[in-house]
Amino acid sequence: MEKEGTGTTAVTKSGKKITAVEIDDCTFHRCVRLGKFDSERTITFIPPDGEFELMRYRVTQASQPFRLIPTVKEESRTKLLLNLKIHADFGDDRKATSVVVKFPVPTSTATAHIEVSRGRARYEPGERAIVWRISSMPGRTEATLSADVDLVPSTREKQWVRPPISMDFQIPMVAVSGVQVRFLKVYEKSAYQTSRWVRYLSKAGEYQQRI
Repeated sequence: MEKEGTGTTAVTKSGKKITAVEIDDCTFHRCVRLGKFDSERTITFIPPDGEFELMRYRVTQASQPFRLIPTVKEESRTKLLLNLKIHADFGDDRKATSVVVKFPVPTSTATAHIEVSRGRARYEPGERAIVWRISSMPGRTEATLSADVDLVPSTREKQWVRPPISMDFQIPMVAVSGVQVRFLKVYEKSAYQTSRWVRYLSKAGEYQQRI
């Protein structure tokens, strides 16, 4: 297993220097021969029928594919100015898809005038947030949102708690953990034809930014 970036340096059999991923915890399917992994970091197994989860792992130093920079200005008791800038910090040869950003607003929100540089955004009362949808966002680009939020005057003074901004996305062919499959071999003794391929997909999980 290898990782581009900072970490423990190792040398392959061919003499190539690589940076190994520091995996904090991992578990394997019972079909895996653990001795090979401990000595060579090679996962050898005889697969069972059907689809199955071969390995589950966790890393604490995964790269962050996006940077969110929010600003909130309370102009008065009845008006908020919101701004959000998103930086895509992954390679420019990749694209994030199905990007959804939820920027929370007070429950007393009446209307919101919103402008975005990419995608579409609108205030959704059911979400208590401005929901910004971007179908596709290439790496090394940025997108901005600005909103004028009008609030309903209230006789009860209750401070806005400011929940975090949440983000959902998918990035095909990117593994933000840094784990990469360097080779895949299939030993087939029968005449059965096999197809070898590796697909990476990064999903958001719980991706949040405090306001």
